[in-house]
This record gives sequence, C-alpha cells and structure tokens, in this order.
Amino acid sequence: MTVDPDRHATKMAKKKAARDKIMATKTDKKGLIIVHTGKGKGKSSAAFGMIFRCIAHGMKSAVVQFIKGGMDCGERDLINDKFSDICEFHTMGEGFTWETQDRTRDVEMAQAAWEKSKELIRDPSNTMVLLDEINIAIRYDYVDVNEVVKFLVDEKPEMTHVVLTGRNAADELIEIADLVTEMELVKHPFRSGIKAQQGVEF
Repeated sequence: MTVDPDRHATKMAKKKAARDKIMATKTDKKGLIIVHTGKGKGKSSAAFGMIFRCIAHGMKSAVVQFIKGGMDCGERDLINDKFSDICEFHTMGEGFTWETQDRTRDVEMAQAAWEKSKELIRDPSNTMVLLDEINIAIRYDYVDVNEVVKFLVDEKPEMTHVVLTGRNAADELIEIADLVTEMELVKHPFRSGIKAQQGVEF
C-alpha cells in the first residue's frame, strides 16, 4: 500500500497536537500503588524492570521477596553484587509452600517480610519498594490483606511507589491500586515439558 507522505505528515501533526493537549492536563505526581497479577509470566520481571529504572536514575529503592527465597534469582545477584548501595534486597521467603511443607514457618517468614516491607516503605528516601510475590502470601492468609490495604492507604509516604506482584491479587488491593496489570497466559513452555531456565525464569 502506498501512503502519501504529505497526508501522513498532516495526520501525525493532528495526532501530536491532540496528544500534547491531553498531556498538558497531566500535571500531578504521586507515589503509585502498582499491582502485577495474572496467570501469565512476567509479573516479577516487569517489576524488576522498574527497580532497574530507579537504579539507573540514581533513585534509592528496595526489594522484599516473600516466596522465592529458596530459588536462584539473577536480579538478586546483580543488585547485591553491583547496586547494593542504592537498592536494599531482602529475601525473606524459603520457597513455595508445597516445597517447605511447614505452614507455621511460612507464616512466620511472611510476617517477617511484611514487617521489613513496612519499614522500607516508611523510609521516604526509598523511591520504590517492590513486594515480590506478596499476593501469594496474602492468598494463603500468611499476611492479612486488610492490614496491607490499611497500611498502604494510611502510612505510605506520598511520593513512594509500591509494587505488589503475584497471581490472584486480592480485590481489596486492586481497588486501592493506581495501576493494575494482569498478565494473560497464552502459551507456556512448561506445558510442553520444558523446565524453568536460567536467564528466562530466574
């Protein structure tokens, strides 16, 4: 298909003018509550992408991992090796509940992770705090969703971003969030007998 360059330029100029008009009304800034959920892959990966953006901009940030403590994690290794001066990384979980097979211990670890999370969120020097897989801890009742919601609403500093990842995000969290992304599973190699691989999953 042949596109007339002049017509295209005129069309794009109109789009830009409309976009600029919309952007001129977007003047507010605030710390966001961000939820990544859904059955698809990429929830934590997308959240770590935001953490690395903060690091790249020299913004202090922090990560608390609620579940994945027993697994290798390339992001954790990179942050601890290269960026520990600007990003705290706390691995508080010991693996998925079917691996630990100790609910009491899982609850204790999740509660400790939540206490550390509150401490990091309360620190206004942190631009962003990632609560990796907290949605799983909430789903299994290791952490009370009402307590999480109340804390984020009442105590989160105005300019601090908090990212909460994991499947099955609670409706209460979705309700108070500013940004919610649901990752949709279309196809997954695990179903074809391919196990998790370094550089893709961890």
